[in-house]
Amino acid sequence: MFYYISFLRPPPTQAALSGEPILITPQIANDLRTEYYTDVQDIFYSWSLHSPTPSSIITKPVKLTSWRASTMYKEIPVPPPRNVRNGEYWRLILSSGTSRKDQVLSLNDENLGRQPFPVLSDPIFFSARSSKAVKQERIQRSYGLNATNRDHHVIFDIIEQTSFDLDKKIWDSGIGLSSWLIQLHSGMVANTALVSKVKNALFASKSDVLELGAGTGIVAIVLGILQGLLNSPVTPGKIITTDLPSALPLLQSNIGLSQSLYHPGNAPTGVALDWDEPDISTQVASFVSGIDVIVMSDVTYNTASFPALIGTLSRLIMFSMSVTPAKPPLIILGYKERDVAERTLWEMAEKIGIRFEEVAQIPGAEGTPVEVWVGTVLVNT
Repeated sequence: MFYYISFLRPPPTQAALSGEPILITPQIANDLRTEYYTDVQDIFYSWSLHSPTPSSIITKPVKLTSWRASTMYKEIPVPPPRNVRNGEYWRLILSSGTSRKDQVLSLNDENLGRQPFPVLSDPIFFSARSSKAVKQERIQRSYGLNATNRDHHVIFDIIEQTSFDLDKKIWDSGIGLSSWLIQLHSGMVANTALVSKVKNALFASKSDVLELGAGTGIVAIVLGILQGLLNSPVTPGKIITTDLPSALPLLQSNIGLSQSLYHPGNAPTGVALDWDEPDISTQVASFVSGIDVIVMSDVTYNTASFPALIGTLSRLIMFSMSVTPAKPPLIILGYKERDVAERTLWEMAEKIGIRFEEVAQIPGAEGTPVEVWVGTVLVNT
């Protein structure tokens, strides 16, 4: 399990130049905001200048409060940026430490999740004109990765909604699976025959990848960045990342934020895919060489959707093998158990010829780890 710093009461979209503090209520909880951090945790704040001109100005982190569950609803005043000017936009950063490194969620960290993850607000507009306070509806987190034997350091951002829409938040398995993929790319995981097969399928040559249940898109974005770092004359294959239509605007926005980090002209593509629909989309059918890898994380929280998910996997496998019969896709699953009944998915997968094997666990802070499973398809499926 991972813990996330977020806003129970977010900051406003606009603030006055009067020097009055901005009121927020910070929160430290799990991905679904249903379990709260039980220890006392110091939270530090700093300000990052967003506009009117691009800037790397980030103020020194200052202690804001010692968060504890017993006072989780307490409003906390945050002093505005010093010498803020009319018309400037600033982001509020909350973190668990006093360095710039603490403000970025490092996916390479061997102790990933041992500290609550930092958060950034949307830009706050400071104006001399008074305005009715409107609460922000989005947050952002910055993620860091070191790839290619730590020669490249990359920072990218993911936006989430503050609403309760499940497809617009980061979930534990997305972070855990992304971390494992980075370690896989860098040669930092145990190299079993199955793991080696996955690494070759994703990074050794042209690879066409399809993601199911993308949500905010973090897994596809990490794969796109990693493929962009490959020192290969071969153009990476396509990454198509799918979810319901309601998830696409945020998904596509997050993909766009990292546009400069992908292989030129090869950004992930967000596509609507409803598991209840009997036909695969035309974009998915555009995999002219079949699908090399199907990726999915945190798709097991609703057991009622399992028949539709299994049906979709079956159709995708049949499509891919109709194009390349001797090359069924590998299936990578990031999973965190929320209910033991979710593990019936493995039995249902066996019935359509998918055999899953666990290859890794990412422990996080405490409680249930994120498990990484790889499914292989029997050729006679």
